[in-house]
Amino acid sequence: MAKYLAQLIVAGAQVVGKAFARAIRQEIEASQQAAQRLNNAKTRTERVVNQKLGLSLEEAKQILNITKLTREEIDERYNTLFKANEKTSLYLQSKIVRAKERLEHELSNPQENAKQRSKEDISSGNPT
Repeated sequence: MAKYLAQLIVAGAQVVGKAFARAIRQEIEASQQAAQRLNNAKTRTERVVNQKLGLSLEEAKQILNITKLTREEIDERYNTLFKANEKTSLYLQSKIVRAKERLEHELSNPQENAKQRSKEDISSGNPT
């Protein structure tokens, strides 16, 4: 009887131990992913602009499928995508509008954005 009781206790401890280890691994992975997301927005200024405008520069480029930041290319892609989604999805149209706004913001003050990025890089010890 004591033998079975000991086996039951050992088996229960193994199950609890494995569950605890799995939970710890999941928490570590979640914290690493959160840190990675934070590092993706390189500077404080970028994070503020991204939060204010709702999209990162890279995400806006992906939405409009743009590699170079030229006003003509932005307008052309915007008009094409906006008209293509005119009758289908208000959500997609909203994303397209936000992407255009983000890219136009980047075009309207590139010197300011470059200065802020360089100041942040220097102050963080990462000179470019």
